[in-house]
Amino acid sequence: MVHHPQDRKGVRLGSSVARETIAAIATPPGRGGIGIVRVSGIGLEELLRGIVGHVPAPRQAELADFSDADGTAIDRGIVIYFPAPRSMTGEDVVELQGHGGPVVMDALLERACELGAKIARPGEFTERAFLNDKIDLAQAEAVADLIDSASKRAARAAMRSFDGEFSARVTEIDRAVLDLRVYLEAAIDFAEEEIDFLAESDAVLKLRAIEGRIARLAVESRRGEALREGLDVVIAGPPNAGKSSLLNRLLAENRAIVTDVPGTTRDLLRADIEIEGVPIRLTDTAGLRAGGDRVETIGVARARMAIAQADLVLALEDATAVTPGDGARTPDTESAIDSASHRIRVRNKVDLTGEMPGSVGEMVRISALNGDGIDALRAAIARIAGVAPGEGAYLARKRHLDALHAASDRCEAASERLSEGFGDLAAEELRQVQAHLGDIVGLTTVDDLLGEIFSNFCIGK
Repeated sequence: MVHHPQDRKGVRLGSSVARETIAAIATPPGRGGIGIVRVSGIGLEELLRGIVGHVPAPRQAELADFSDADGTAIDRGIVIYFPAPRSMTGEDVVELQGHGGPVVMDALLERACELGAKIARPGEFTERAFLNDKIDLAQAEAVADLIDSASKRAARAAMRSFDGEFSARVTEIDRAVLDLRVYLEAAIDFAEEEIDFLAESDAVLKLRAIEGRIARLAVESRRGEALREGLDVVIAGPPNAGKSSLLNRLLAENRAIVTDVPGTTRDLLRADIEIEGVPIRLTDTAGLRAGGDRVETIGVARARMAIAQADLVLALEDATAVTPGDGARTPDTESAIDSASHRIRVRNKVDLTGEMPGSVGEMVRISALNGDGIDALRAAIARIAGVAPGEGAYLARKRHLDALHAASDRCEAASERLSEGFGDLAAEELRQVQAHLGDIVGLTTVDDLLGEIFSNFCIGK
């Protein structure tokens, strides 16, 4: 039997929500002007009476004294009561907003525990929101991604996912798959007419449209993965190609020592920048060449290791050392740089050769000394990351991409079965497509995955 997406919520494993009351300090550790203790559970009226002496009006901020068991005032602040189900977790939620000193916060938390609460696990509030169908799993993950955002663009992408845009796209595709399954299974019910029915239908066109929608969502998700995870970018090349100068130029500060003495950089030098909202972890390396003293040899070995582990290598060459267009690819640099998964050829010192700076095919011409061509290089790095100015993205995770790729593979298999006239097998492949899409939003989620996801959250979220 085929079910609509909203009918599949019961498939979630581990969705029997614990009835224990949980509490945690929801603000960062340390001193601050305001601190918040958050409590969630069923029937918090007694807890409220024990701390503020009465049950406040729902969803209204009220000034109150927070009291200990003997009536001694712990603090004075704001209490807000959110009765179920209109709360972030779907349960009764209380927020006690007091002065943000550690002693005050600990005392309030201790008082909540005296009244029956237990200390919340990391991410337990958001997990309960998921289990109570307040948000889906992709939205729950977006909460952590929003907190951990390393750039404004990443934060905006996380907010789009938290608002449900990413989940809505997944659900729309799920509905299209569902409609096609219904169509195919109806054909199966008329076995004597199945071949003609399938041949005359537009099932193949519908399936291709679904494949296209999955592919487009995967592209947008890959952009979001780059915003979330960032890129490890290594600057590599022969000695005196200007690697340290390029690092300084990209950082807009003199971080690396620059001299005309070959082998100045002996070890890895790392720094962080941001390009189009993507966190970039830059690494300057020792010049790749044979020979050199013992220290330089160790530096070259570390450079090769960094290149092998990089997401992107900026293969730097000295424009004054080669004929234009040849590239400074010596045997010492060839094998190391060719091992990189992605690389950009960067021709430096064009201010000395008269070459025009900017992108030329797969090469970018620059002058690290005066900054010519640096904007073109930054744009090339952004293209490798899969982002461009003004483009939207969802802050997707690797597991989301894996699920989309698996769904795409099953679509391809369904297309093959359909072309062979096996409508029943195609329908089964489409059921697998729905299962993979369900994994993204948490319709078919195992407890182990939930534990892994929510364990990485902040306490109090």
